[in-house]
Amino acid sequence: MHYDDIEQLRERHPAWSLLRASNAALVLSFVSRVFIQRNVGDLAASEVISELDDELYALNERLGGDRFPRPAQAYLDEWTSEHGWLRKFYPPGSDEPRYDITPVLEKCLLWVEELKGRDFVGTESRLNTIFDLLRQMVFGADEDPDRRLAELRRRRDEIDAEMARVERGEVTVLDSASLRDRYQQFSQTARELLSDFREVEENFRRLDRDLRQQIAGWTGTKGALLDDVLGSRHSIAESDQGRSFQAFYDFLLSHERQEELTDLLNRLRTLDITEHDERLSRVHYDWIEASERTQSTVRLLSEQLRRFLDDQVWLENRRVFELLRTIEGKALQLRREKDPSVTMEMDDARVSVHLPMERPLYRRPCTVPLDSARAGPGAEDFDASALVSQTYVDREELARRVFAGLGPRTQVGLRDVVASAPLQHGLAELIAYLSLDEPGIAVVFDGAQREQIAWSVDDGERLVDMPRATFTRSRADSATEGS
Repeated sequence: MHYDDIEQLRERHPAWSLLRASNAALVLSFVSRVFIQRNVGDLAASEVISELDDELYALNERLGGDRFPRPAQAYLDEWTSEHGWLRKFYPPGSDEPRYDITPVLEKCLLWVEELKGRDFVGTESRLNTIFDLLRQMVFGADEDPDRRLAELRRRRDEIDAEMARVERGEVTVLDSASLRDRYQQFSQTARELLSDFREVEENFRRLDRDLRQQIAGWTGTKGALLDDVLGSRHSIAESDQGRSFQAFYDFLLSHERQEELTDLLNRLRTLDITEHDERLSRVHYDWIEASERTQSTVRLLSEQLRRFLDDQVWLENRRVFELLRTIEGKALQLRREKDPSVTMEMDDARVSVHLPMERPLYRRPCTVPLDSARAGPGAEDFDASALVSQTYVDREELARRVFAGLGPRTQVGLRDVVASAPLQHGLAELIAYLSLDEPGIAVVFDGAQREQIAWSVDDGERLVDMPRATFTRSRADSATEGS
């Protein structure tokens, strides 16, 4: 980096201004205790003010009454409005503001934590990770089938050799140093991933803010604005960051992957590691919550575009009616005048010439004979129950089954719900499951995975092959249970 770039960062970057601030220790310690250690995304303003007020009281009692003389609300206003270390926003449908930390503040926390130093610095796991990444890049981009087959055979031989050693009883177990090395890298990567989610969300939020400013100040045609707005959204979705985030989100929503992650984290807690961090036992749920917040930010773009279109249509209709009233008024004004001087210009009329040979020749229409000799009166007595019989599916009962299958968990598969309560009304009941729109329930489809749902009928069994469907607790329901 050049001198001018560093000087500009020192003067304008919020992270650098935080490290230079006199109350940097207060900001970092408070944010670390309230947001980072609790693994929360955003908090209500009343809760944040209460926590900061207790923090200021404790510090003033220990350091002196005039160390932090201002109230908690004044500090929060300074951290949000003047410096941009915290983000204050109003969620949809709520009158109470909420606070969330920004990516720059999380970068400062990570950097300050690195300054404390570590009594153990592992290098073996990083080297193994580098080798794995290199293999994935080199062989993943190789189009030669012979080289890829050779690599797959090499990996198969290594697995066969390891299986043979295990069968002979030669089990190689990681020692305590290797476990600490790998656990240290795992914990650091997991925390950095949460920080990356906030930065991705901030990038999408910046796009949303730019689009709002562009829509508010647009003076051209609506078609040109729509092309520009849709092009911007498409460029974000098709960018490297957008494709990487979507791939991570699809991978994380996989039911098998979530079960595997939960099982691995539970087994990790049983290992003899002195640096266990209890926050990492549910870090995959924090990833899901952070990714859902990012997805909700993207949905705000669509809602903003829809509101703009509705407003524009209303304004254009109003303008059309105003023009019509103006024309009617001028017409009535001319009608009241005795000798109105009204002129109109028209294009010169010309004769339309059609040559005789341009007309199509006559074609005889096809006649279709109708045979009505077989038609006869029907029977007066017949079973009409099939015309009035209906299949009623109780959606409230389906919702109760889903909540019973969820229990304390955050999600449950459709296949598990159907296994505990088989389908009674066949395809109609299955479609009702997939279209549930009850408070606290969201249906997520995984197009990369397939599953089969079966039910019994009178003449046998019916089977449906469909994308994997999972019921998850919505964010509003999770917040209600947490409170």
